[in-house]
Amino acid sequence: MKTLFYTDQYTLPLPEGHRFPIQKYRMTRDLLAADGVFCFEPAPLADRETVELAHDPEYVTAFLEGTLSPQAIRRIGFPWSEGLVRRTMASVGGTLAATREALANGWGGNLAGGTHHAFRSEGSGFCVFNDIAVSIQWLRTAGHAKRIAVIDLDVHQGDGTAQIFEDEPEVLTLSVHCEVNFPFRKQQSKIDVALPEGVGDGEYLAALEPLLPQVSSFQPEIIFYQAGADPLYSDALGKLALTHQGLMARDRVVMEAVRDRGLPFVITMGGGYSKPIEMTADAHANTFRTAAQVFGIA
Repeated sequence: MKTLFYTDQYTLPLPEGHRFPIQKYRMTRDLLAADGVFCFEPAPLADRETVELAHDPEYVTAFLEGTLSPQAIRRIGFPWSEGLVRRTMASVGGTLAATREALANGWGGNLAGGTHHAFRSEGSGFCVFNDIAVSIQWLRTAGHAKRIAVIDLDVHQGDGTAQIFEDEPEVLTLSVHCEVNFPFRKQQSKIDVALPEGVGDGEYLAALEPLLPQVSSFQPEIIFYQAGADPLYSDALGKLALTHQGLMARDRVVMEAVRDRGLPFVITMGGGYSKPIEMTADAHANTFRTAAQVFGIA
């Protein structure tokens, strides 16, 4: 059985009415557990030194010690707490563990992560540290891979990832997002596709499919997939109009392209703010179900 890593053992003490749907992580794991095809392991906590491969040490220290400025905390969007520190380090640790799983067994998954709005020296948009960027820098530092691609299909541009790797020619950043959505000041990914508001399944897939040969021609040694659930039509922050079937088709076309090249593949979750929240949990669970179908679960 394929092992997926989870972080829902750590809770965030959020104020009443906070719009971040922290419950979705446990709900997604419960849905997948009911399928009986995965096993689950608590995500290990990343260590400070590994996080600092992608982030400024002063920023890392200030977050860990709770000394970030009020402005920096507001930009992140979470009140600081020891619980936030543990949850953040587990989210990064889960992607690092999924990366090791992908190197060993073809693909790996983190039932968290995808925190692509975190920049080198500051957090943003519910993202403290950029788990994908940290994992990429760990791979490169350890000599496991040199050329790496990120396929970011969250409805919001992966601005932090784009900025961290803007001067790194051996890291391909691809982002397909809604043009009239957060972040309102976009960064420059290697490949950006900004879709108009209201795009549905057919238009989305028609925009995505021609990009995959470009990823292939880059000749990456491993691919990270930020599989946001927020392009869903029911998402409160999304502004696109994909159905569950469209999201599954999105996942399948990406995964089959990766499988056909025989590349290690790392899946993280991303945004998802549907109401009801069950719509988001279903969409995230379907991503991992699709992976099990495409790659197998051994």
